[in-house]
Amino acid sequence: MTRDKTDFWVGLFVLLGAIALVFLALRAGNMSSFTFTPTYTVHASFENLGGLKVRAPVKSSGVVVGRVSGISFDNERFQAIVSMEIESKYAFPTDSSVSILTSGLLGEQYIGITPGGEDKMLAAGNTIQYTQSAVVLEELISKFLYSSAGSQEKP
Repeated sequence: MTRDKTDFWVGLFVLLGAIALVFLALRAGNMSSFTFTPTYTVHASFENLGGLKVRAPVKSSGVVVGRVSGISFDNERFQAIVSMEIESKYAFPTDSSVSILTSGLLGEQYIGITPGGEDKMLAAGNTIQYTQSAVVLEELISKFLYSSAGSQEKP
């Protein structure tokens, strides 16, 4: 093989390696799911977000219908405000509820939407009123330990 041919194959190998690294970085950062479909933004307030992160999926019946676009804190009500970008092809009634759920036992957290029964649909800028905060494993364990310690009082 000539030197030019060797240089070409080494350069191609390095380029493919760089593309693979970029792909893995995007997958690890949950950034590879960008879409160019139109969306509308809705908001919801939660007492506890657990480990919810920006770009977490928003699902309904197991189907990804949007993504979490922002997380902020309300200093007056002392609650977390979550902004969600829902794809425009999905419409949900105004009395829908949202919950923070976990995929698997210790998997990533996502928002689940349960549709309501109203005729009027959510629009851009609306706030979902019915929310259920994340279940924090440490809180459940401490409640269990304190309740079992209290029930074992000596006669």
